Amino acid sequence: MDLVIALRSTAARLAAGSSYQWGHLGMCNCGHLVETLCGLAPQQIHRFALEREGDWEQLANAYCPTSGYAIDDVITRLLDHGLTTEDIGHLEKLDDPRVLGRLGVLYLRRNVREDVVAYLVAWADILDEQRRVPCAA
Repeated sequence: MDLVIALRSTAARLAAGSSYQWGHLGMCNCGHLVETLCGLAPQQIHRFALEREGDWEQLANAYCPTSGYAIDDVITRLLDHGLTTEDIGHLEKLDDPRVLGRLGVLYLRRNVREDVVAYLVAWADILDEQRRVPCAA
């Protein structure tokens, strides 16, 4: 699935009232995007994430593709879709300066559904615009 489509789909699902719990690794900001991109159930995502310590930012910072941890396999799949480990950390905290700038705000509340939806849509818009800009020859 295309990352821009996945971001928009995740935002739409959250806006429509999908279960959201920032403290649950399968129903938080990153967990919802993982569900969209990887097709995993929230409980499975949460279980995989609990194999290691930390939130999604910490899991991304500790990422090792050869660790044998299921969560690192999930992160590999996210990277294969075009995310970076930095993107994962920013999504966890809703603090990517590009996205905040696009929204015209200094910060978002990382555990508020409406802020997550706005962040996902703005991020998708940025990525969509970037791929439409022709490369200089």
